[in-house]
Amino acid sequence: MTAPIALQLYSVREAMNKNFQETVTKVAQMGYAGVETAGFPNTTPKEAMKLFNQLGLKVCAAHISMPIGDKQAEVLATMEALGNPSLVVPWQPPELFESMDGLRKLAENLNEANKVAKANGFRLGYHNHHAEMHPIDGKPALLALSEMVDPGVFFEVDTYWAQTGGVDAADLVRKLRTKAPLLHIKDGPCLKGEPMTAVGDGVMNIGAIVKAGKPHTEWMIVELDACATDIVEAVAKSYTYLVGKGFAYGTKKA
Repeated sequence: MTAPIALQLYSVREAMNKNFQETVTKVAQMGYAGVETAGFPNTTPKEAMKLFNQLGLKVCAAHISMPIGDKQAEVLATMEALGNPSLVVPWQPPELFESMDGLRKLAENLNEANKVAKANGFRLGYHNHHAEMHPIDGKPALLALSEMVDPGVFFEVDTYWAQTGGVDAADLVRKLRTKAPLLHIKDGPCLKGEPMTAVGDGVMNIGAIVKAGKPHTEWMIVELDACATDIVEAVAKSYTYLVGKGFAYGTKKA
């Protein structure tokens, strides 16, 4: 079954810094069915949620810190305001993926965070970059980590960074199976330091990734960290490509 399409709002962070409401409204008008949050410039989670509801946008997940330590109360309050069960840890220090000791430390923290999330009605996931593709015992560190964390911890696979890190993104998604319900879809040259492109304009095999994720993919999430062209136009073009190819569905035809 085809998954709905969402936008990671980090993609349009500069536009949101100028006008949050106008930017999110444009995203909804493009046809995106949902958004993934990563901060709330010039607004609050509660007010942002009001806007999302008015525009018919579902919050598919939120990029936020682990709900442990000093951040716990703030993280849980934000998740409560969003009314969304999927909490995604967006980044951890790259050196943790260079050894089994680093992976064990991270697994312990993720498991602790998962217990807190679960107790409060949320599920916890982890989002990768290219460092997580470092080989540990003959496999990408991310796969090794997936075997060390509690079964309830899921993975939001950033397919572009996986490919850039030297791993076949579709194969990674296929191996994670049900542990990878959320996919980050982006495109470009797959070279570190080089800007990304609208989805469909780069070297990523999007069709293979979509096929590998079925039937486990809950959301296809477009994210462009940096782009050499106008980012809002690239976001719109990405929607047209994914929906037009039948790789995802939104609220409008491409």
